[in-house]
Amino acid sequence: MSFTRREFLAAAAAAPLLRTTITQIKNVDVAYGATTIPIGIRSRLIERTNGITMHALEAGYETANRPAVLLVHGFPELAYSWRHVMVPLANAGYHVIAPDLRGYGRSGGTDVKFDDDLSPFSTLNRVRDLLALVGAMGYRDVTMIVGHDFGSPTAGWCALTRPDVFRSVVMMSAPFGGAPAFRTPALAAPSAAAPNLDDALAALPAPRKHYQTYYNTREANENMWHPPQGVHNFLRAYYHMKSADWPANKPFPLANNGATEMAKLPRYYVIDADKGMAESVASEMPSASQIASCKWLTDEELRVYSTEYARTGFQGGLQSYRVGRVPRLAAELQLFAGKTIDVPSLFLSGKADWGVYQRAGSLDGMKRACTKFEGVELVDGAGHWVQQEQAAKVADRLIEFARKHR
Repeated sequence: MSFTRREFLAAAAAAPLLRTTITQIKNVDVAYGATTIPIGIRSRLIERTNGITMHALEAGYETANRPAVLLVHGFPELAYSWRHVMVPLANAGYHVIAPDLRGYGRSGGTDVKFDDDLSPFSTLNRVRDLLALVGAMGYRDVTMIVGHDFGSPTAGWCALTRPDVFRSVVMMSAPFGGAPAFRTPALAAPSAAAPNLDDALAALPAPRKHYQTYYNTREANENMWHPPQGVHNFLRAYYHMKSADWPANKPFPLANNGATEMAKLPRYYVIDADKGMAESVASEMPSASQIASCKWLTDEELRVYSTEYARTGFQGGLQSYRVGRVPRLAAELQLFAGKTIDVPSLFLSGKADWGVYQRAGSLDGMKRACTKFEGVELVDGAGHWVQQEQAAKVADRLIEFARKHR
């Protein structure tokens, strides 16, 4: 028996058993992941999006005038990371849009070099990218923007700077610290210089370095792009080590952000000083049986990530980590000093995700930054990759939140 595309979608919506087999049929409408992205999702290239062409996956596009939902991925991910939540959101009545961000996958900016200007990857230009994308897709606003990992602060800044466009926000796995504090001369009294964290970590008995310091180095891209174990095995170990599958992920709040406390974080956050990320995760490479039993990220699914990153490298994603250490780009955010997120907001993560606690005080800072904050929710059975590890739970919660604030 053969199905037309429309007949298959109708049958899948009506039959839960059939929905579990969607990914076994080739999806000819996508630029990557044809055998693992569910039917009902297609690729779209949107030209002249703030100076680049952006690739986006979308679902729920068959019906006009649906409210839009925008999904923003993190590092080292792609729009592909939302594949399991897009169809449920579309079935709930939304037009779901998940772009490859600037510098990732099939979007522009992947050919960037370490010495290139960082301005296109600045925080506010990432907001401009998404604002332009929303308009190019035919919308004046979106019901909900959802950001994961590095996409979480990106989504937070979208909601903070343009609440008229981004009507509600869900931040995932990385707490959003908010805008810079508003300063007046009376409040800007000199204070003792904070100790340099990099120097303090390097001075530990077992010298360490922060992963964001490593991401700022010229060597980081090459280390992850051409690691000794190959990019596929590097990503397998990296994803495994940050997931609920890794038994050492039992996170707890740090007392402060000093080096001694930071050293309690796993090696993928505060890595050994003499290693790169590839070497840091290599020792935790899962066994063949563990890989075979990993249902949330099969080897076929991981191949989508490893193929794309083998083609583009990681520099496009790393650029955004570097802008915070460029004074002129960090100073742009002073325009919004003291401003809060005033649309409904939620923080969602996995219970086994150290990202929630990687910086002491970040959760409290996010609560202060959001005036309509609906809480912190941690999902059982998930680590850092919550929308992949527990896709059904995440989809249900996003639908509930979006409906409440539609």
